[in-house]
Amino acid sequence: MVELTAQEAVAAERIFGDRLDLAKRYVEHLATSGIERGLIGPREVPRLWSRHVLNCAVVAELIADGAKVADVGSGAGLPGLCLAIARPDLYLTLIEPLERRVVWLEEVVMDLGLNNVEIVRSRAEAAIGKVECSVVTARAVSALDTLAPLTIPLLGGEGELLAIKGRSAEEEITKAAKTLKKLGGYQTEVLVAGQDVLEEPTTVVRVKVKRR
Repeated sequence: MVELTAQEAVAAERIFGDRLDLAKRYVEHLATSGIERGLIGPREVPRLWSRHVLNCAVVAELIADGAKVADVGSGAGLPGLCLAIARPDLYLTLIEPLERRVVWLEEVVMDLGLNNVEIVRSRAEAAIGKVECSVVTARAVSALDTLAPLTIPLLGGEGELLAIKGRSAEEEITKAAKTLKKLGGYQTEVLVAGQDVLEEPTTVVRVKVKRR
């Protein structure tokens, strides 16, 4: 079992509440079959909570109640499954092209009994028009200028992209400015999620989209 530090335990309790046991089971999947099948590197085990699960789950504070969310390039369920566990009011569509990852996600979703999750095996661009959402999320997929054309069209003309980023966020926004405008992005900002619960809060680029 992957133990939480005292600080992580406090944060996890606040973020997941009465669904903390589900989050713990998810982390066990990551630490066992997730590593065996190459979804997570073995060196990540000590950092699964802080660097991955809590880092992703705090993004939930930026999402409106009852939103339909599409998570592009879900991989090991980061951030998609973290959001689904933390926020049962959300409906998550996990979009992942690789079969072995899709199979793993399906097994985890079934084991955790998450009825607010749908898994779609597809490339993001092939899912346009087939997935209904008002929010698109992505983590560690690609730089913003490449990511935007893959994600924003899923919104069907209106909604927002929440991209988990690092220190290069502002630089990526500058490089992607023309692309974002072309895709209907009218407001782009760098937000920080989890400031009150995490030692290292999560940097998120939010792009609000509306086709004029």
